[in-house]
Amino acid sequence: MSYPRVAGHPDYTAGGSSMFIPEIWSGRILEKFYDATVLNAITNNNYQGEIKKMGDTVIIRTLASITIRDYVVGQSLQRERPESPATTMTIDKGKYWAVELDDVMDVQSDLNLLDKWTTDASEQMKISHDTDVLAGIVGTCHASNRGLTAGVVSASYNLGTSGSPIQVTKVNVIDYIIDMGSVLDEQNIPETGRFVVIPTWMAGLLKKSDIKDASLTGDGQSVLRNGRIGMIDRFTLYSSNLLFTAVDGVTCYYSLFGHPLGTSWASQITETETLRSQDTFADIVRGLNIYGYKVTKTEGLGEFYCRK
Repeated sequence: MSYPRVAGHPDYTAGGSSMFIPEIWSGRILEKFYDATVLNAITNNNYQGEIKKMGDTVIIRTLASITIRDYVVGQSLQRERPESPATTMTIDKGKYWAVELDDVMDVQSDLNLLDKWTTDASEQMKISHDTDVLAGIVGTCHASNRGLTAGVVSASYNLGTSGSPIQVTKVNVIDYIIDMGSVLDEQNIPETGRFVVIPTWMAGLLKKSDIKDASLTGDGQSVLRNGRIGMIDRFTLYSSNLLFTAVDGVTCYYSLFGHPLGTSWASQITETETLRSQDTFADIVRGLNIYGYKVTKTEGLGEFYCRK
């Protein structure tokens, strides 16, 4: 785009009649913004180092519950041989990326484009994992941690269900977060480490609610790129644009809450390689990431089905 000129003054820009003003390629790239990813914060990756290739099966052992019996002096003791079933997590998913840079382009550029593209691929991989897993674990939590009668003891909490989503406002948003905490209390879930992942519009309602910033940001932590926005009622709150949605009259959201021990997730980059193209004069960089996930303690995960 040329600068304004008086009538009759020649145009010396690249698109004008003379080529006295050259095009300049900047040595910087415009900053790119990415969706916040939360998966690493709300799951456990205890089995990360035990996977090597796609198709691996990780067998997770569980701890048996020991029976407590009444004792009477002189009685013969009844013994048991504790048994507990093992659960399995299959590493059955894979994502890859591959880019190619022609030699002539590499020579002409003063930027290390392959490094820039690799960094972008890493960020896009995180977003892809979040999108897949946050959708995949919907419907897998304990039956008493969702629906119109949530609460394994009291069945007294309405967390919404298909056809009857909860309409969240700045007046009731805190009440529902507290209800989620009560649902976990009835499951005896540890108080330390609890999380809630909410859509970004709900985070906005929280900031407009009575609690405002006083307790929401009282932990002194910055938001960074994992969407962390503060703490309320023993929950660390995260906001995400990647939560699974459904059209139920209007767009509805599956907000997830629980404890990281409820869901296991294992991910590993098994291949990252640079090679020469066989078809042209170019370098190829590509990577393969394998992963799997499973809700291993259903009582440690819950769903809040809501709408704006």
